Amino acid sequence: MRAENGDKKHLVFQKATVVRRLLLPFFSSYVHAGTFSPATDHIEKVCDLNDLVIRNKDTTYFVRAIGDCMVDDGLWEGDIMIVDRSIEHYEGQIVVVWLDGEYIVRRYHKPDELVVLMPASKFHQPIYVQPSDNFKLFGVVSFWLKKAQVKKIFEL
Repeated sequence: MRAENGDKKHLVFQKATVVRRLLLPFFSSYVHAGTFSPATDHIEKVCDLNDLVIRNKDTTYFVRAIGDCMVDDGLWEGDIMIVDRSIEHYEGQIVVVWLDGEYIVRRYHKPDELVVLMPASKFHQPIYVQPSDNFKLFGVVSFWLKKAQVKKIFEL
């Protein structure tokens, strides 16, 4: 989540806690660009969003994205990232890292001994992590939640 302090923006990590369960119907049918009938005989099971997005509640955090460095991957400012610190495979994953005093989200790449943090926007450059940098991998972004966009695509 984001908190503002004067002109400076700070990230505030919210620990994943399950206070109560919200059970929702989960339909086995896929939704195509056609007619969909949510009949009860198509319900596969009841699911809880916590079960869907949290693999390990003790190592999972929620944090809101700031900036536009990952927009080509679909991660926009204001989206809520679910970050899991227990995931140990980083290569090619979108990660949250601590680098020289700030949290950064990028795609992790380590072709050799040097870590490269790749943006998903042509307006940002890769970050090459040097051995002298204050660098720590915080966790892997396992999911993100976004608000659906309303778009006027044609006039009637």
